[in-house]
Order: sequence, then C-alpha cells, then structure tokens
Amino acid sequence: MSVLLETRDLARNFGAVTAAADINVQISAGEIVGIIGSNGAGKTTFINMVTGYLEPSSGEILFQGKSMVGMPPRQVMRAGMCRSFQVAQLFSELSVNENILIALSMAENIRLPFFSPLKTKETEARVKSVLAEYGISEFADESVMTLPQGVRKLLDIAMALLSGPKVLLLDEPTSGVAIEDKYDLMDTVMKAVKQSGAAILFVEHDMDIVVRYSTRLMAFYDGRVLADGPTSEVIKNEKVKKLVIGNHLDLEELEAVNA
Repeated sequence: MSVLLETRDLARNFGAVTAAADINVQISAGEIVGIIGSNGAGKTTFINMVTGYLEPSSGEILFQGKSMVGMPPRQVMRAGMCRSFQVAQLFSELSVNENILIALSMAENIRLPFFSPLKTKETEARVKSVLAEYGISEFADESVMTLPQGVRKLLDIAMALLSGPKVLLLDEPTSGVAIEDKYDLMDTVMKAVKQSGAAILFVEHDMDIVVRYSTRLMAFYDGRVLADGPTSEVIKNEKVKKLVIGNHLDLEELEAVNA
C-alpha cells in the first residue's frame, strides 16, 4: 500500500508545555486507524497539526510526499485531507439540504455568477443521493439546530467526504451519540469511507468502537505515541493497559463481543 500521510519528528510546544513530541507515523491508503489516549495525551493536537489548524513547533508533515507544514486548513482539504470535529461544524440556522449544497459547492470549487442559485436539478439530485447514502433523507428540510446528535455527526462527516479525500480524520465520532445509535453511525461511515477508498483515522474513547472498527491502533501518552500496531496487539500491550486503557478493562470479553 502506498504511503499517503507521513510525519517525521513532529512536535508542538505551548510555552514550556510539550503537547506533542517525536511523532513519527505513516498512514497508507485504505487503513482504518484508531487513536486512543486520555485527555491531554496529544491526540487532538496531532490531528490539528496534520490538518493545518495548528502549526507544529518542529518536524515534518508529508502528504503524498509533499510538505504540508504552514498550509491553511482549506488548502490541506483541497490537497486531499479532511476532518470532522468532536462538535460538528455546521451551519446551524440552515437546513440539512442547504448544508450539503454549500459543502458540495466548496468541494467542487463551484464559482457561480452573482445571484446565481446553488440549487439546480443536478445539485439537487446530488444532495438527495448523499442524504440517502447516509440514511438521513427524512431530515432534509429540517434546521440543523433541531437535529439529534447522531444525525449532526453523520451530516458533518458526509460534508467532509464530499471533497473525495484520500485521508479522513474524525475527532470522537460517537461522542454524545446515544448508545443504541453509535454502531449504526459507525457502520454508515465505514461503508462510505470504504467505498471512497480513503484511509481513516479516528480519535475515540469508546473501546467497544475502537476494537470493532479499527484494524490498527495508535495509543498516545504524554504527547507521544506509546504504541502503534494491529489493534489486537496494542490493546494487550502492558504499557497501554497500565497508562491508557486501564487494567480493569476485560479485553477478552471486549474482543469476543466485537468479533
């Protein structure tokens, strides 16, 4: 598999505080990578750096061999790396349809003459197709601010995938989502990502979700990557059990439930 994203000695300091250090990872096409760690372990700092929301203090970020350091988020997105946020970044006063239309125009860099409508027969058909793919057609005309949390998350991720990224980064995709909805949400997202062929990295605290969906796992601790490898091996790593997930977690039961 070809390497899409690579970081070399990536680090970020906030004054005397080291938020991330010595991060050396390679992400290849089609990988499904879970990222775990306690609050402040460096997970979100890592994602913010590779997507252009935070400039590293030192180190390199390479995407398809090209340096991305210093690029703003919009340019990073156009290069082929997109993300969703723990709190969905949506146009809350607009409808679901309108949010998709705006994301579509941004993804395809549609530049229309002044006063020309975004909504055409072609774009309307595209929007319907996207909503159907994510199972949220019934919410098409609803204002975003009235949506259940799970639907907000799906909409946010759908909008991120519209640009056809090669790498998709998700920050706690099931956070705030009802227990009975989290597997449906992840099943929908993973199906869409696999169809697109993109690599996916997702930060997640729910170990049920991590074990069920990731094939590779990166465990962060104190701003560094403590362990990186197949999920089944990393969750049994003694340092990971002690410092990240806790020895109280029944790993055999977890793996059996998600088998």
